[in-house]
This record gives sequence, C-alpha cells and structure tokens, in this order.
Amino acid sequence: MAEKIIKTEYSEVMSKSFVDYAMSVIIARALPDVRDGLKPVQRRVLYDMHELGIKYDKPYRKSARIVGDTMGKYHPHGDSSIYESLVVMTQDFKKGLALVDGHGNFGNIEGDSAAAMRYTEARLQKVTQEAFLGDLDKDIVDFVPNFDETEKEPSVLPVKFPNILVNGSEGIAVGMVTSIPPHNISEVIDATIAFLQNPNMETRDLMKYVKGPDFPTGGIVINEDELLSIYETGVGKIKVRGKVEVEKGKNGKTNLVITEIPYTMIGANISKFLSDIASLYDQKKAPDIVDISNQSSKEGIRIVIELKRDCDIENFKNMLYKKTKLEDTFGVNMLAISHGKPETMSLRDIISNCVEFSYEFNKRKYTNLLQKEEEKREIQEGLIKACNVIDLIIEILRGSKDRAMAKKCLVEGITDGIRFKSKESKIMAMQLMFTEKQANAILEMRLYKLIGLEIEALIKEHDETMANIFKYEDILERQSSMTQVIIDDLKSIKKEYSRERRTVITNESEAVYEDKKIEEMDVYVLMDRFGYVKAVDLATYERNLESIKEECRFVVLCKNTGKVCLFSDNGMLYTAKVSDIPMCKIRDRGIPIDNITSYTSNDASILLLCSQSDLNLFRLVFVSKLSNMKVVDGGEFDVTRKTIAATKLLDDDKLVSVSILNEQRNIILVSDDGYFLKFPIEQIPEKKKGAVGVRGMKLNKDAAVDKVFYTGNAIESVLHYNDNDIPSGKIKLANRDSKGTKLRL
Repeated sequence: MAEKIIKTEYSEVMSKSFVDYAMSVIIARALPDVRDGLKPVQRRVLYDMHELGIKYDKPYRKSARIVGDTMGKYHPHGDSSIYESLVVMTQDFKKGLALVDGHGNFGNIEGDSAAAMRYTEARLQKVTQEAFLGDLDKDIVDFVPNFDETEKEPSVLPVKFPNILVNGSEGIAVGMVTSIPPHNISEVIDATIAFLQNPNMETRDLMKYVKGPDFPTGGIVINEDELLSIYETGVGKIKVRGKVEVEKGKNGKTNLVITEIPYTMIGANISKFLSDIASLYDQKKAPDIVDISNQSSKEGIRIVIELKRDCDIENFKNMLYKKTKLEDTFGVNMLAISHGKPETMSLRDIISNCVEFSYEFNKRKYTNLLQKEEEKREIQEGLIKACNVIDLIIEILRGSKDRAMAKKCLVEGITDGIRFKSKESKIMAMQLMFTEKQANAILEMRLYKLIGLEIEALIKEHDETMANIFKYEDILERQSSMTQVIIDDLKSIKKEYSRERRTVITNESEAVYEDKKIEEMDVYVLMDRFGYVKAVDLATYERNLESIKEECRFVVLCKNTGKVCLFSDNGMLYTAKVSDIPMCKIRDRGIPIDNITSYTSNDASILLLCSQSDLNLFRLVFVSKLSNMKVVDGGEFDVTRKTIAATKLLDDDKLVSVSILNEQRNIILVSDDGYFLKFPIEQIPEKKKGAVGVRGMKLNKDAAVDKVFYTGNAIESVLHYNDNDIPSGKIKLANRDSKGTKLRL
C-alpha cells in the first residue's frame, strides 16, 4: 500500500483535539443530563447495582464489589471516582434525596472521609428502585454499547420526577461549571404538576410552588427578592446564613448556639469556621468569647459559643456573618446537558425538559405494554375458542401423525392425512383458522386447563386484558389521559417521600458590624529564637528587661495599630498587623509567626524584625552570601500586600544580613574562609529593591560571606565571631570590592 501523507496546520490539529477532549469531558463525565439529573458515573453505578440485584429489600453488598463491577463493565475511569460518586449518593447532608442506602462509615458533615470501599456496604434506596429503575425492563429508554461494546447500558434513566432540581448537581468541565442547588421534593413535584396542567406557565408562576433552594443543612436564604432573577436566567448568587439561637448560660452568661449551617460549610469548612472564631478571639476582635465547643452529633449541628454577660449579642452575630463562613454565597449556574449539548437553563426550562422526557418514556412504556396485552389477548381468544370446540381439537390431535400436521390443520385448515371420526368433523376442522401464536398455545395447553374453574379464570383474565388494552389505547391516544398518568405517578412519589422544608426563605438586611475602636498605645513586640511572637505593654517590658534581652531574638517598639515587617534570608518581606499579635504576660509563649503571616520556618530564616513606621525613616543595608550588597530606601517597603520580594537574588544565593542604617559608619564583611574586609558604608550604592546590588568583597572559589558587622568611625568595638573576641581596630580600613585581610583566630 502506498504511503499517504496528509499535510495540515499543527494549530488546526491541536484545536480539533482540544475541542474533542473538551466535549468528551463535558458530555461524558462532568455535567448532568437534565432528564435524569445524573452524571454518567452516577447513572452507571445505579444501573450496575440494579443489574446485580442489590435492591432496597435485599441484603447490603460490599462497595468494592459494586465499584469493581461498574468499572469493569461501564466506567473505565478509575475506582476512586466511582467510589466517591457512590459515597456522595449516600450522604443525605449533601443530597436532597439520598439515592443509595449506605451501611458503614460513609463520612460525615464535618468532612471526615468515608472508610475504604472494602469496609463499607450499600444497596439501592426504595425511591431509586421505584422512581429511577423500576421501568427499565419495559424498553422505555435507549440502550447504548459500553466502552468496549461487550455490554449495553442505558443512555438515561427513566426518572419520574425532576431529580436535577431535587438533588442538585456540581461539576467542573472544560471551560464551564455547573452548580445547581438542591430543592424540596414536594415543591418540585407541585410545580411539575402545575406545569403539566398548564404548559404556558413561566418561571414567575412556577416559583409560587418552588420557593427557592432547600438545602439539606437548613439555614436561611436572605435574598429572596433576587431569586426570581436567578431562576429566570439560571445564574446568580444565593446568600445563605446559618441558624443562630440564643440560650441562657451558666452564671448569667449568654450562649450563642448555631443549630444549622450554610450548605457551603459542609466538610472542612466547619473546622475552619471554629478556627476563624478562635482567631478573632486571639486578635482581640472578639473579646466577649468565653468558650467555644462543637457539640454536634448524629442528631444535628450544635456549635456553642459562650459569651460574657454584657456582650452585645446582635453586634456579635453580625460579626460572625461578616468575618466567618456563617454567612456565605452559593453560586448558581444551572448548566446541564439538554438534547446532547450543554445549556444554561431557567427553572421553567428544566421542568419543561423533564416533562417532555416523561411524555417520551411513558409513550414508549404504554406502547410496549399495549403490544404485550394485545399478544396476550390473541392467545387468550384462541384458548377460549379452543375450549368451545375442545372435542374437535382432541379429535384433530389424535388423528394427526405429528405436531406439524396438527398445527397446519389449526392454522391453515389443511386436513390431509388426519383421521376424523366423521365428515362433519373434517368440515369443521377446515374452518378453524387459528393464528400461529394461538395454535402454539393450544398445542402446549395442559389438560387441567379444561377444568371449568380454569376456563372461568381464563375468561376473567381475558376481560382484564381487554380492560388494559382499552386503558392503554386511551392513554396513548388522548394527551389528557397521558398527563393524568404522569400526575398520578408524581402524586404517589410525593405522598411517600415528601418532607418538610428545611431552609427558610426570607429577605434580610445586610449585617452591620461595628469594630470596637482600639485605643492607640505603644507596645513591644517580642520574638524568641523559635519564631514565637507576642506583644507586651511598656510596664511589663521595663519590669522584665533583663530576661527579655536574654530570651528574645528580636525586640521592636511600635504602635498597637501599626505593622511589623519580617525580612527573611530567601529575600522575602512578610508583614503582619500588630493587632494580630496577642497581648501576653511575660511568661506566655505567644503564637508562631507562621500563624499570622505566610512565612514558613522550614523554608527560610528571619534576619530582621522591625516596625513599618521605622522603615519610612531609615534606609536598609542588604548583604548576600555571594557578597552582593546594596542600600535601599525604607519607604519602598511601605506596602499593603502581606508578602512581597524584598530584593532580587541570584541562583543559589541568599541573604546573610538585613540591617537598618542609622548611625553606623563602617561595615565589616567576614568570609567563611577567614577573610575580614572593613570599608565605609558610603561606598555601598543606593539601589531599588528589585536590583541585585554590587559586589562588596572579592571571594575565593567556593567561599561565601558568613557574617556582617557594623562599627562607628572613632568608636572601638569588639566583634564576637566563632567564640573569639576581635577588636575592630585590628581590622584595617580598606575599599569595597577588595579581598580583605585574613586574621588568625
């Protein structure tokens, strides 16, 4: 075969490949189908459980068996995504209606993960078996080949109610995201019934039934007036608050009890919420807190905050709404697959699609049922007719040589080769004319069917069949009858599975919180060699001056309303508000500086801690281990960002010293191979913080600057280096960028 080379633009190939990949993720993995409200992995898990016979009234089966079978037959994307989907479908705190009945540890609302799949068990919920999978055997949805074309799987499940609204959905595809909140099943069914009765209803009319989202965690939706716009466009933001109750505590104190949380707080955000409250206390923004305890259990959420007697309760609640996740935003984007493509839909669009799907699969259902009843009728009529001429039929059977001869006589009236007792019997046999199915049923009929009671039962069964045929024909021919069938199904689901609304829908004004004004005062910020930081007042500092000098690495005088700056050897500047540093007694340890800045002690060491107000008055000297140095105006570090690059460093370089330039006159650089270089600070040029700087000392190969000292011009000082005391006068004054003098220590 001749080689065929197709020339094309690389960009075109990449573009087409990316679009194919994106559509595969969108359609086949990340987004739910509006008809059944399920993503492919969810649909496959439920169908596999149905195929395995793990029904609601049967014993639980190992989750690992379900996951493995689903992966082997239908979903070749890894067991973790399948098990995660199974777990979520069991969690009634995430779903408006749990679809799987889990047995074992399937996680909890506080974010603890489920046990491994080998330990947990599951089976279908009753509602899933009845409303999702119950009619699959009636050929009412299309089945498509699986990934290797060895099995068939349903393209969609025949769900009888708008599951996409009841359970909601979240998913991230390529370039798009879906976020549909869960709703109350009773309200959704009422809205669907109303739409069935009046298809001209708009979203505004449907919202008389669907008041808004109904989160499993309860809470309060506080922007009711914005919901209509959200449900008409399918996009918007729902503001949710937790439910807070006030209880009397011990000794006249007040307890603030959180009994319901925003839906967005599920999982790790509960522990973050508790951590945020503790941080507010540490930062002196919530001094009224006496104690916090999480008393949540299987019965529900209960987070108790004990407050002081004279606490302003309303102001404290508003602070929680403003500064924690107790008030949060749920972003709505009602995106789903409709007619094979992703589409952002309104409430009306979703219900309309679900109703259209209900008509579609009910039409197929009753067409198939009608066909089966007509087949039954044909056979029943043949058997009844046979019973009326049973003597003749017995005569035909006794006179025939084989089954084929008897069947020909019954179907075509051919009597050749059959022995009859009389000519009249032969004439009658030629006029029977049964259908082929009737003839087979007659030939397979057992003798006990000739008992009188059996014949009566056959006639009664035929009457029932005729009634069913009339009923099914009426449903298929009259739109109103089909509508009533769908409504009856919805009403029976509502009757069995309805529940009270959990989320309150209302309009609330924005929380207004007034920060207590901090009285400005001077404080000392202290940091020990382990990186713990605390603040003390002036009196405490003066009383403990000696111990502070011994134990603290950095001591900075500043205002309690100001900021402190930390320069690290990796060239970064970290800032922190003094108000975030706890006021402590002298024996208190304080808090790690990592807690209030993005600094990490494992990555860098702190070289300088100073007040930001001091930086505006002075200049800083930077020296790196490769001997790059510069002077930078401190005003360049008056920034609002918490973390910035304080200088530029070359590869494999780091800072050795960062010092505030005040009354120093000379600088002494010490290399790790024993050379000392002393020169005037005026020889160091002033640069911007983004510059590398200039060379301060010529270093030998593989040598680096190890230490930096500063002296005055006429002041003799002693340098403490490597357990040696070196008089500064012993080091001769030289020029920058020279090698220096090697001293014997």
